[in-house]
Amino acid sequence: MKMLRSWLFVPGDDERKMTKAVGGEADALLFDLEDAVADERQEIARQMVADILTANPDRSRQQLWVRINPLDSELSLPDLAAVMRGKPDGIILPKTYSAADVNRLGDFLSALEAREGIDQGATKILCVATETASSLVTFESYIRDVTDRLVGLTWGGEDLAAALGASDNRHPVTGDYDEPYLLARTFTLATARAIDAQPVGSVFVDFRNLEGLEKECLRDRRMGYIGKIAIHPAQVPIINRAFSPSEEEIAYARRVIDIFEQNPGLGTVGLDGKMLDMPHLKQARNVIALAEQLA
Repeated sequence: MKMLRSWLFVPGDDERKMTKAVGGEADALLFDLEDAVADERQEIARQMVADILTANPDRSRQQLWVRINPLDSELSLPDLAAVMRGKPDGIILPKTYSAADVNRLGDFLSALEAREGIDQGATKILCVATETASSLVTFESYIRDVTDRLVGLTWGGEDLAAALGASDNRHPVTGDYDEPYLLARTFTLATARAIDAQPVGSVFVDFRNLEGLEKECLRDRRMGYIGKIAIHPAQVPIINRAFSPSEEEIAYARRVIDIFEQNPGLGTVGLDGKMLDMPHLKQARNVIALAEQLA
């Protein structure tokens, strides 16, 4: 699966917002059937989402995903049954407890793909891995056994705060996340990398603070995250820019690759007064791969 920079949440019961978002700047749209939809409008939202998926089968430039309700909710199976006729690129699974939830969703998708004539395994999964208290101590389950459908992990600090009984998730002085949420962010990144899935940054809820969003995006990228979830269209251009390699980064990456190619068999080379080894070469190749994909 290609790397996606921006994932924009769109309420699943707002036809105007969904129609406007399709074809926009976001790499992927996340039609939301969970938090953005009141219980009495669930059926309306399911039909709206299924209809817009069906009306937009070309996903070559923008992927269309659906966030369903949690698997321990009676709403999740009706969500899946309704939207799969539209062949979503993937399903976002919230409030997981361990990899067992992801595998269970994978089984449901296999049955529904058979019903709809969709190729087996075509529907991917993005897991919100940290919205329950127990999720912080079950990351090892993803490394031990998880379906190949899982292509990305993200984390959530808002629902986790509620699950932990916290009054806030950020430090009152620094404004940075408190320790449990830093742990969640780190575990999500490490687990995603361990299973070769895309680590996706969490939402930045202060959607009017675009400067703060940019800083958090750049910090996420330095840590190793690729992409971030947006809750407002104004956040998308900033996310795209932050997670796109700059011309300077691309040029430097090419120099790193060139000097290793000019010195075959060497594990360490010098460039601009610095010693580079295999991790630097791998990082350079990742930059070029992402740049080529975006091009």
